[in-house]
Amino acid sequence: MFVSQEPVVDLKKASIPLIESWKDEFREIRQDFHRNPEIGLDTPRTSGKIAGFLRSYGVDEVHENIGGCGVVGVVYGSSKEGPSLGVRADIDALPMKEMSDHDHVSCLGNRMHGCGHDGHGTTLLAVAKYFAQTRNFAGKAVLIFQPGEEGWSGAKVMMDDGLFERFPVQEIYAYHTASALRPGELALNYGAMQAAADAFTLTITGKGGHGSRPENCNDPIVAAAYIITALQTLVSRNVSPLDSAVVSCGSIHSGDPLAQSVIPNSCQIVGTTRTFKPETRDLIEKRLKEVAESTAAAFGCTAVLDYDRKYPPLINSEEQAKPIADVGAELVGEENVKRNYPRATGGEDFAFMAGAVPGAYIRVGQGGAPAHNGYFDFNDEIIPLAASLLVKTLEKRFKDLAG
Repeated sequence: MFVSQEPVVDLKKASIPLIESWKDEFREIRQDFHRNPEIGLDTPRTSGKIAGFLRSYGVDEVHENIGGCGVVGVVYGSSKEGPSLGVRADIDALPMKEMSDHDHVSCLGNRMHGCGHDGHGTTLLAVAKYFAQTRNFAGKAVLIFQPGEEGWSGAKVMMDDGLFERFPVQEIYAYHTASALRPGELALNYGAMQAAADAFTLTITGKGGHGSRPENCNDPIVAAAYIITALQTLVSRNVSPLDSAVVSCGSIHSGDPLAQSVIPNSCQIVGTTRTFKPETRDLIEKRLKEVAESTAAAFGCTAVLDYDRKYPPLINSEEQAKPIADVGAELVGEENVKRNYPRATGGEDFAFMAGAVPGAYIRVGQGGAPAHNGYFDFNDEIIPLAASLLVKTLEKRFKDLAG
């Protein structure tokens, strides 16, 4: 069963009236993005459309091609003198097939916006338009449209291309739509929101030969089977019960399915790990290597670990998380703001930005099908609320930081 899309509050009353009046305009923009999904770091149509909209709104600076297809818009307040605050939205889609039959279904059979990034980008456009019209702050609002969140480390790519050197900000914010919450519900915590997401490949090498004479072989498949079993103890016997971690093997490959009587020379295991603390991340990598190598050696094989640290954990800074939660409570009521929401083991590359600059990440409820599901569709009804939340948070922080 999907979570209800019936709002827990009157979304119209909870949103800034001017932004609410643009709802149909931004629904059309979002659905156009949905029909034309682009994946990874290669989002030229989406990025070009975003840059065009920003210019049409009167955004003071529009910068393209940052880290490839990244776009940054800068809006000056009533005075440029003051803090610079950032908001980031991801804009890429997923390489998956859409199962819905609504009138804005993906034009590409193997690509779809299955995680709401079409809505995130649209929301930030609404923020840009509002700031360009009102300028009710002193300082600069830096609006970051980022491709490549889905496994491409697009945030890091933009940062490596000088994002924060060119557009320094004191704080940064982002939101993600949440199907597990109803429209009008908000959720965050003052600490770890998402796990570090790493990938590993284990290559086990033995001595192949004829399947009828295993005594002459060092079977890498048997070694791999024992390694996979042993890896199940990495968390249960190494990580404190008061902490948490995940080690999952997602693929094992060896030999040829047509070679039934051949013991192969090698076997490969591919998997993922999730952790929340730097010391736990180090421990899991260390023990994974030790367990794999020693287990393989017991079977006369060798094991080589390739460990790829992809995304760091996403940590909310309380100094930024509390204000966005407080603003949320003003909009939807304290009873609809979950301030101690459980952390998630999914990865999120906003972690790179929030690790470089103090920031906060919040979930905005939408109900309906879960993300990364073929029936997922961003709920357009929450765009005014999400945009209002970001606008009011930045306006509050501009005042707070100005003293």
